Amino acid sequence: MIENNLKANKLINLGPSGRAVAQQMDAELLDNFYDHLTMERYANVQYFSIYLWFQERDLDGFASYFLREAQDEMEHAYKFANYFIARGQTVTLKDLPAPIQTWDSIEDLISYSFNMEADLTSSLQQLYSIAERISDTRSNVFLDPIIEAQTKSEDEFAHILGKVKFAENQPSAILLIDTELKKK
Repeated sequence: MIENNLKANKLINLGPSGRAVAQQMDAELLDNFYDHLTMERYANVQYFSIYLWFQERDLDGFASYFLREAQDEMEHAYKFANYFIARGQTVTLKDLPAPIQTWDSIEDLISYSFNMEADLTSSLQQLYSIAERISDTRSNVFLDPIIEAQTKSEDEFAHILGKVKFAENQPSAILLIDTELKKK
């Protein structure tokens, strides 16, 4: 019996972290996952920078919205890091570029944020596609709720962008949007 257990232990797959794994991760998928983790971390830093920009202008509704977004992006980064660990991987953190801190208008800032959300959605869809192609069902199951939430976030940014564009940089209209965001 002990001999059978010893033989069974030798058949266990280990990931790079030394943790037991049921299915190894494909190298291409893992590289794309690491790139996405970097995008989530950058979104966290960028949204925190935007939060500060709005705080400096006493637009508390926009500021609180972007602080929540920064926190959400960090939460996403945690989920990805924990998923890597669960899959026996060593979490590799890449360098982040400095966030943009100067904006010509609120519309430019919101447009940039919308595009960042759209890029995150595209990255998630690419991850899903790769996982599907190589039959990594674990990754697809992990990604399903994340893609759903990301699509909602992208839609929310599109909605805010539409309002800001309609406001045409009129202070009274921007203040109304700010008040609305403060209530959320």
